[in-house]
Amino acid sequence: MTVIPDDLNRLVERVIGAAIEVHRALGPGYLEKTYEEAMAHEFGLCTIVFARQHPVAVVYKGHPCGDGKLDFLVEDRLIIELKTIDRFGDIHTAQVMAYLKATGLDLGLLLNFNVPAMRDGVKRVIRSSKNP
Repeated sequence: MTVIPDDLNRLVERVIGAAIEVHRALGPGYLEKTYEEAMAHEFGLCTIVFARQHPVAVVYKGHPCGDGKLDFLVEDRLIIELKTIDRFGDIHTAQVMAYLKATGLDLGLLLNFNVPAMRDGVKRVIRSSKNP
C-alpha cells in the first residue's frame, strides 16, 4: 500500500481549495480550457508552484514511443487532470494512472468542473506500490 506523506496531503487540500474557489466563481458549463486558465490564475494567487501542460515521455521497453501532457504538475509531486464531463469513467482513472507510472509519482487528482458542487468532482488516484 502506498502511503501519502502529510505534506502532500496538505498540498492536495490546497489544490482542492483552489478548485472549489474556481468552481464557486465560474460554476459548471465552460470548456476545460477555461477552467485550466482559471486554475492557473488561482494557483498563482495561492502561491502554488505549478507547470502547465507539462510534457510526459511515453517509453515502451526503453524505446520512446510518444508523449503526453499533464494539465498541471504541481510542485513536481502532484498530477492534476481537469475534466468537464458528466461523470468519471474508468478511462479517466486509467489516464491518470498511466501518467503516474510514466512520471514515477504516487498521486494524481481528477477534477471535474461539470458538477453542481465541486466536492462531487474530485477523485484521488493513487499509484499502488504493487503497480510500479
